[in-house]
Amino acid sequence: MDNGLTALIAALVGVTGTLVAPIFSQRIVTRVQERQFERQQQAVQAQWMRDREEARLSERRACYVATNTAYRRYRIQLMNYLWDVHQGTVTTAARDELEAARHAHHAAFAEAQLIASSVVLAELDAVAKELGETYRRVKRLEEGNPVRSFEEIEQDLQDLWERWKQMRSMMRTCLGVEDPSLRVPQGGAVNP
Repeated sequence: MDNGLTALIAALVGVTGTLVAPIFSQRIVTRVQERQFERQQQAVQAQWMRDREEARLSERRACYVATNTAYRRYRIQLMNYLWDVHQGTVTTAARDELEAARHAHHAAFAEAQLIASSVVLAELDAVAKELGETYRRVKRLEEGNPVRSFEEIEQDLQDLWERWKQMRSMMRTCLGVEDPSLRVPQGGAVNP
């Protein structure tokens, strides 16, 4: 009986193994598929995050380009208009050009308020205030009720050029174009 019982047990184990093997293999396949799906989901999520970050950077870059252009144009038009006021040759076309540049500046600044980093926005805000104050001074000079002289306003506009360079550098740093530790100070030597 020992041989018969052993054969029966061996047969029972063999049949049970044959019946249970597909269940175990299906569970193993399911676990492998779940892990593959999780890895695929992680890869898709990581790609989505990279795409999203790239889109934000592209949007910020476009905003900074528009803002930079608008600020420069407004400053240049203020300089031209100041010269026209000084020469007494202000025309309607000159007024229109100044107002167009001023409105373009306001529109670019409004967009930057929604997109710019807080560091860049603080600098944009400071420069916008200086531009606005300079505009007011130019208009007061034109009206014959000056707060500052032509030379002082001209110097304010020259100072704004230096401030614009600082603003531009902050934008470049925000975009990752410029390393903040390598900024060139006004003396000209690169910081180590």
